[in-house]
Parts: sequence; structure tokens; C-alpha cells
Amino acid sequence: MKKIEAIIRRSRFDDVKEALLAADIEWFSYYDVRGVGKTRQGRIYRGMVYDTSSIERIMVSIVVRDKNVDKTVQAVMNAARTGEIGDGRIFILPVEDSIRIRTGERGDISLYNAEQEK
Repeated sequence: MKKIEAIIRRSRFDDVKEALLAADIEWFSYYDVRGVGKTRQGRIYRGMVYDTSSIERIMVSIVVRDKNVDKTVQAVMNAARTGEIGDGRIFILPVEDSIRIRTGERGDISLYNAEQEK
């Protein structure tokens, strides 16, 4: 199992969500996050200069079986990419175990409903 964390532009979240659903990834969490990027510039709005070094983003957190890692990463990359600086990052981390609280199932089976695969 792997945990995929993607930090994406807020404006691309709906596209990423639809791409994940189309890739049969039906469960994920997301959070509003702020970060600091390499590019530092001021943005002028109504005569005031605003610091843009702190960037608002969304972090999508997904735990998938090993066989679904590549299609999940591709779905996020294709939906989040604009080709401009600041498109975001994807991190892939190992997951030691997963437990479904309701049934006590452990491991891969806890990530999906086995009845749906029959």
C-alpha cells in the first residue's frame, strides 16, 4: 500500500477530483494548506503590493493498493498540470498497515469493498 500526497493549485482541484473518480479512486481526503515557494514576487492589486511568497494550495491525500499507484499518479498529474511554475508536487510514501474500523479488516482488503469486485 502507498500513500499519495499531492499539493495542487486550488483552481485545479475540481479537475483532479473528477480525474480520480474516473480512475476508480473513490475515497480521498483533502486539506487547505499554505506553503512557501522558491519564486518571490509582489502582486499589485488596486495600488497595493501584496506578498505572494505564501501560496494557498490544496493537499490531496490518498491511500491506494500498490497496483493502483501509477494510475492514481497519472490522473493527478494530467488533471493538475498547467505547464506553469507552481503546478505542485506529488509524494509517494509506504503505508505499513490499514485497518477498517467497522469490520477490523487489515491490509489491502480494508481499502475497498470486496463485494464490488465479484
